[in-house]
Amino acid sequence: MSGKISIGTSAFAIGAYETDPIPFDTVIRRLSEIGYDGIELFGARPYGHPDQFPSKAERKDLKSKLDDLKLEVSNYGADFWGVSPGASDADAEKYRDAFERNLEFCLDVGCNSIRVDTAVGKWPDGNRDAIWNRYADVWQKCSDLAAAVNVELYWEFEPGFIINKPSEIARLTDAIGKPNFKLMFDSCHAQMSGVRGARQDAPPETVPSVVALINQMGLRIGTVHLIDSDNSLHNDETSTHAPFGEGVLDFEAIIEALKKNGYAGPWWTIDLCFWPKAWDIADSSFQFVDALLKRHRLR
Repeated sequence: MSGKISIGTSAFAIGAYETDPIPFDTVIRRLSEIGYDGIELFGARPYGHPDQFPSKAERKDLKSKLDDLKLEVSNYGADFWGVSPGASDADAEKYRDAFERNLEFCLDVGCNSIRVDTAVGKWPDGNRDAIWNRYADVWQKCSDLAAAVNVELYWEFEPGFIINKPSEIARLTDAIGKPNFKLMFDSCHAQMSGVRGARQDAPPETVPSVVALINQMGLRIGTVHLIDSDNSLHNDETSTHAPFGEGVLDFEAIIEALKKNGYAGPWWTIDLCFWPKAWDIADSSFQFVDALLKRHRLR
């Protein structure tokens, strides 16, 4: 299948844009004009929170608006902020309830995948094995709910959240063991979590390169975010999503490694989250990835 390019819309609503988000209609109209095939829909206010579109009719109108612009929803970044499924059984139940609500919205807007993360930067109090098991259990249950309606779950690991060592990432994915539960592999998070060992608990665990991490994760990878890394963290938390060409990543090698490990797309999503001038480089970022994929006969 020909590769398709999307972009995460969170980049235009948080960080430097948090107090003055780019209006959603402006965002999707311009992205369509640039040539994007889709958007990764930010599931929080002011873009794609279920409460903003409470009725089926309102959600149908949102989908129609995207259809008119020939934009698909490549992934739904549901809003689970403030709910740590590992903290307690009650929190795990609250998380599952929130997942069901967001799953319905995901389907209503014509999307077939939802993003999740571990939600917290520090381990909650309590036994770590029990916390780990709660993550595995709740994501197994969510995976089953999603599988029943042909939706994929993608876990985006990153240095800003717990469970970010290479072996941990692989082990938790395998522990969940559901065919529709896979990794959202972000190239700058791979660099910072896997290669630099940023914000890992001691002892650190690193790999030589992003390519090495791709080889380790293999078929666990379900979808891909492409963005550069300058080996720094944003606010000492998440990875800096540096513009293409302003970092250290070898994208030719990364694309070849993904191909060799069985990643067939179709989505290649640009992630400019927290970059202060993301709106200004939406066009140049598309041109970079479009040319990259064409060189590798993926588009």
